[in-house]
Amino acid sequence: MTALVQSQQRGTVLRLTLNDETSRNSLSEQMMAELLASLRQAQNQNISVVIVGAVGPAFSSGHNLKELEARRQDADHGQAYFESIFATCSALMLAIASHRCVTIAEIDGLASAAGCQLVASCDLAYASSRATFCTPGVNIGLFCSTPMVALSRSVHRKHAMEMLLTGDVFDSCHAKSIGLINDVIEQNQLNQHVSALAEKISSKSQSAIAFGKRAFDDQINLSLADAYISTSKIMAENLLHPCAAEGIAAVLHKRHPQWP
Repeated sequence: MTALVQSQQRGTVLRLTLNDETSRNSLSEQMMAELLASLRQAQNQNISVVIVGAVGPAFSSGHNLKELEARRQDADHGQAYFESIFATCSALMLAIASHRCVTIAEIDGLASAAGCQLVASCDLAYASSRATFCTPGVNIGLFCSTPMVALSRSVHRKHAMEMLLTGDVFDSCHAKSIGLINDVIEQNQLNQHVSALAEKISSKSQSAIAFGKRAFDDQINLSLADAYISTSKIMAENLLHPCAAEGIAAVLHKRHPQWP
């Protein structure tokens, strides 16, 4: 069976490409399993940044509806399978959001439903001018409840609700204006832009970035006072790490750091 996720490593940057153009890169059972396996493997390799891109005119059309519909013939009308699929999808999105590496979505087409959820789950996201975004489940009687989790944590409540309640397709400029993506890049420069950004991030202390990602997630839903208590503890822990000792020594001695 052909791999649905292509992997390419350059230095410490890993590019994962969704490679199922015939299904518009749907998050089928196999696609999610391969993505999860690649992400878990990257946790234990010399990888600092993971880019998620796709082939064809769709970044990802979301869940594979044909695959889901076929299981209505099961004795339980598909309930067990549906619960398993959405549990797998949730595990995938958690793996992206909590990954020790920086995750970047590179979108050059439609990101729909769980495909939009994938974009919202990444740390950073960059799109071409032809990219579009939607959570259209409401149009087919299947509200995008799981995509809502990532979406509502990336954009303001009212923008998230507008997408969820209307099911409308929004262009990349709108996606940037509401904070779903970082920037809109010319289509012929998107790959180069994301690759250059990944290289820049990979040159930083990966230990420091891991501390920072943990601190960001820990403090985001705390009160202001509790957020300062939490981040103060993490900064003290970070300061005791060899990466901080090397970084500060490099500044004081006016040289480039050699990250441990």
